[in-house]
Amino acid sequence: MSLALALFWGMPHPCFGGSEREAFITNQIGDSLSIVDLATLKTVAEVKIGGKPAGIALSPDGGKAYLAAPESKEVVVVDLTARAVTQRYKVGEGPLGIAVSPKSGLIYVADWYEHTLYVLDPATGTIVGKVATGQSPSGVAVSRDGSLILTADRDSNEISIIDAQDLKRLRGIGTGERPFGVTIDRDARFAYTANVKSDDLSIIDLEKQKLVTSVKVGHRPYAVALAKGRAFVSDQYGATVSVVDLISNEVLKTIPVGEYPEGILADAEEAYVYVACWDANTLEKIDTTTLEVVGKAEVGAGPRAFGAFLR
Repeated sequence: MSLALALFWGMPHPCFGGSEREAFITNQIGDSLSIVDLATLKTVAEVKIGGKPAGIALSPDGGKAYLAAPESKEVVVVDLTARAVTQRYKVGEGPLGIAVSPKSGLIYVADWYEHTLYVLDPATGTIVGKVATGQSPSGVAVSRDGSLILTADRDSNEISIIDAQDLKRLRGIGTGERPFGVTIDRDARFAYTANVKSDDLSIIDLEKQKLVTSVKVGHRPYAVALAKGRAFVSDQYGATVSVVDLISNEVLKTIPVGEYPEGILADAEEAYVYVACWDANTLEKIDTTTLEVVGKAEVGAGPRAFGAFLR
C-alpha cells in the first residue's frame, strides 16, 4: 500500500501547563500548518510547509512544532513564536508518525517504508539512533516519564514496545487489524490503538504486556484521545467520533462530526476534545461532558493533525 493511501486510511500529548490556547493543524493537501486560536476558534496564521505534512509533535516547552513530511522525506521544524519554518531535516524514506520525549526532547519518527523508528537530536536534526519496528509503523506515543515508546505497526497488526533508554524493541503485542493511531494513558498502564480494517479499538495492558479486549467502533477508526475515563475515537468513514467508556468497554455515544475525522486530542483539563476533519477542512471542538460538538474552526485543505497539536 502506498504511503498516501495509508495516510488516508489511517496520542496522549505533553502538557505545557494551564489551558491550551492554540492548535497547530497539519494540512496535507494545502501543504501548510494552520494556527488556530482556541478562544475564538479562528485560524490566525497559516505557515507554508511543503512535503505534504501529516504527523506533528511539539517540543517540551511548546516553542517548536516538528512536522513529518512524507513526500519530501523530512522533519520540518516550525518556530511557533515567529510562525516560520527554521529547519528541514532529511529522515528516512517515509516519515509519518512523530512524537517527542517529554524528558529529553528527543524526536521519534516512524518510517513507514523502512519499518524503523528514527531518533533525532532536536538541536541538529542528526539521527542519533534507530530501532527496527514491525511492518509500516504509523503512530508513535511516548510515556510521560519518557521511558517507553510505542509504535502502531499497521501491516504487522501489532504495536512495538521500545525501551527509550537502550533503544531496544522489547516485544510486539497483537492488536486488531491495521492499527494506525496509538495512545498511552497518563500512568502508562494501558495503550489504545485505532484499527482501520477491523473497525475497533484495541486496549492493551502495558504492565502485563497483552491485549485486554477490543471494542467495535465506527468505520475506519484513525486515532484515539483520552478524557474523563473515556476513549474518543475518530471514525474516518463514519464522519463520527465514537465515545467508549473505559470501565464497561461499551460505546456510550457516536458523535457526528465533519467528513473524514482524523487527528484527535484532548486538552490538559480533559474538558474538550479537538478533532481535525480531512474532507470538511475543519477543526471541531467536542465538550467531554455533554458529548456534543460545541464549535468549529475553518483550517487549511486536508487537515491531518496526526499527533500532539495543542499548546
